[in-house]
Amino acid sequence: MPPVALHTVFEMLAYAAGLRTFLWTRKRLAPAAFEREDDVVSVGVGAIVGAALGAKLAFWLDDPLRAFADFPDLGHLLEGKSIIGALLGGLVGVELAKRIAGVRRSTGDAFVLPLTVGMCIGRIGCFLAGLDDHTYGNPTSLPWGVDFGDGVARHPTQLYEIAFLLAQYGLIHRYRHALGHPGDRFRAFMIGYLAFRLLVEFIKPLPYAYVGALSGLQLLCLAGLCYYRRDIPRIAASLRTRGRKAWEPR
Repeated sequence: MPPVALHTVFEMLAYAAGLRTFLWTRKRLAPAAFEREDDVVSVGVGAIVGAALGAKLAFWLDDPLRAFADFPDLGHLLEGKSIIGALLGGLVGVELAKRIAGVRRSTGDAFVLPLTVGMCIGRIGCFLAGLDDHTYGNPTSLPWGVDFGDGVARHPTQLYEIAFLLAQYGLIHRYRHALGHPGDRFRAFMIGYLAFRLLVEFIKPLPYAYVGALSGLQLLCLAGLCYYRRDIPRIAASLRTRGRKAWEPR
């Protein structure tokens, strides 16, 4: 199967698995997230529309030379997307949809496990797609470097991301009671992922430099972290306190 087709298959699997996980999570792990069934529809529509727009805008910001090549031909504009843009765009879309529909509860906790599952499956597709996906890392001499087809060993950043997402979810789930404020599990997920991507982008090819050495995706990560700037100290303190209690002798 061609790499692009493999990527598409895993992308579809990611959407399907994420949806099934969401239906389970909202009843078992985050039953208080939605007060009415209609709220699920409103939030879902906001998330889908926001994520689709955000994913495209992030690609245009990150690699404008490729995105706007042959403009006004729309071919290049429509070909790329980014999960960072999808997450931030989905966040904006959900908040707008909640405001319009009058939803007051925090709904983010219901999305932590579905996002983790879907993103891990999607990154498998990115890894199998190789060079065509543009998600690989810079050349490396480390023993786990992967040749994606051009004879050069590179950082398998897709696998790094899968490992991070699984470890992060394990931490969030373990300390879920410390993250007792509604929405804090989702905030912890977003803060952790944005910080991870901000750092891992330094070992990936830089398609277009802003402010000297930052990519468009790193700028989006910084913007997202600024959005959560008031939550970061509180969530970090909750995790530290819970962690100390877990290690105290009984």
